Amino acid sequence: MENNNRNRERENSTDNDFSIGEMLLRVLITAIVVAIAAFLTPGFTIDGLWSLLLAAVVIGVLDYLIQKFTGVNATPFGRGISGFLVAVIILYATKFIVPGFNISLWGAIIGAIVIGVVDAIMPGRAM
Repeated sequence: MENNNRNRERENSTDNDFSIGEMLLRVLITAIVVAIAAFLTPGFTIDGLWSLLLAAVVIGVLDYLIQKFTGVNATPFGRGISGFLVAVIILYATKFIVPGFNISLWGAIIGAIVIGVVDAIMPGRAM
């Protein structure tokens, strides 16, 4: 009986480690995709690496919260117009939270399109 409890504790701690590693990987993928979108999109600039990494974390948190409370997935092409609009809103809202993350409304619209295309090409899920 005691061995079963220890095995369950080990499995739970391994699951927690995996979720942290998975979260770090997701932040890294988001940062890469956002950097590519900023490079290709007029009206979308990021001032430095720390702004990029902070923006990736903020985008991930906003995506999680929106998905948790509304059930809408913010994948620009995966969920049709609702997913696209949520991606635009997340990108635009990030400019108010992250210093050095500058994006216009048109930049957010074009950026969501670019993120959708890059997200479809790259393995993993950025938003």
